[in-house]
Amino acid sequence: MESTQNIKQRFGIIGNHPGLNRALEKTLRVASTEITVLVSGESGVGKENIPKIIHQFSPRKHAKYIAVNCGAIPEGTIDSELFGHEKGAFTGATTTRSGYFEVADGGTIFLDEVGELPLSTQVRLLRILENGEFIKVGSSKVQKTDVRIVAATNINTIEAIKKGKFREDLYYRLSTVEINLPPLRARKEDIPLLFRKFASDFAQKYKMPTIRLDDDAQQLLVQYRWNGNIRQLRNVAEQASVLEKERILTPVMLRHYLPDMGSQLPAVVDVNQKDGDFSSEREILYKVLFDMKSDLNDLKKLTHELMENENISSVQKNNPDLIKKIYGEENNENKTLEFINQIENKSEINYPESNNVNQYDYAETIIEEEPLSLLEKEIEMIKLALKRSNGKRKAAAEELGISERTLYRKIKQFDLQDNEDE
Repeated sequence: MESTQNIKQRFGIIGNHPGLNRALEKTLRVASTEITVLVSGESGVGKENIPKIIHQFSPRKHAKYIAVNCGAIPEGTIDSELFGHEKGAFTGATTTRSGYFEVADGGTIFLDEVGELPLSTQVRLLRILENGEFIKVGSSKVQKTDVRIVAATNINTIEAIKKGKFREDLYYRLSTVEINLPPLRARKEDIPLLFRKFASDFAQKYKMPTIRLDDDAQQLLVQYRWNGNIRQLRNVAEQASVLEKERILTPVMLRHYLPDMGSQLPAVVDVNQKDGDFSSEREILYKVLFDMKSDLNDLKKLTHELMENENISSVQKNNPDLIKKIYGEENNENKTLEFINQIENKSEINYPESNNVNQYDYAETIIEEEPLSLLEKEIEMIKLALKRSNGKRKAAAEELGISERTLYRKIKQFDLQDNEDE
């Protein structure tokens, strides 16, 4: 059996982290079998290397290897791409087409972002896993295929199952063996090694001296969170290689390429949250706004009662809690009288500063005249992310914490094409 060190050299894998070594050991052990493998880990950790290693060290290595990014295929055409279609099966189907599972017969197929598959496609995939059978779109003929499936996902599959977005039976069928790749922030000792490798590669590519890090810059590089993992580190190395005149990077120079992730989204939002996880934070914000509206309605009620009731003591007696909430104390008749006089003289009302009643007026404007909705806030956040990324969907999706395919669907749904191009 090949050693993990030989595998690293052959496939250009850098690092000595125990989690990485363990993942490679498991990969080598299952390669010679027909076991279905699920590769898990965050986006950008290098999951695409695992199925390549499995294929190269399996009995199928001389057959075809096909990698499919399930998240990049539109939902309406994914069945046709995977399983093929008959002529006339749908508008535009002018010829019969073989799908990936038919083309890869006898070989290996890698399904990246398998968690993005529609539920109907998941049912078809489960049938192939169970007995190797599939039916082309627009056909009634059952066909057989002999493929080994390696799948990968960067979503929390268990959570997706709970939300009804991923079939539990498919998960257990795919994850006969699960191989998890650690995020880059857990591999701190590997970060300088990876950076030097990328810097050397780009120096050769662009025919310029290799950039290097001073000690402080290297420490900064190691401490950075790397939400984009190896893909982000490679991007930083390439940018610095091209843009910096000096070939020794200092922390000041390096910070230009390390965005402050906390400033890209509101502080209450975790940048690692996925689609739908923003709702809890929004609910807190809206609860505060609605509480402010309730306070304003109480103030209006008291004002109305004060205007129609000349017996101030009676008003205070009937509304002790409200008077206390507005003025911060009970039975302050002088302040109540001052408030009534302002109303009767139609002068500018001086609301009590201690409770910020002036802010309620603004809250009412937000809630009643320009309604806030989850939909509007979602559209606003998508527009902002697209603007920050100069229309690049991939970067915008990473900032929002959703997949590129989900972002594409929302752009179409909300008709944001113009914003995307800006």
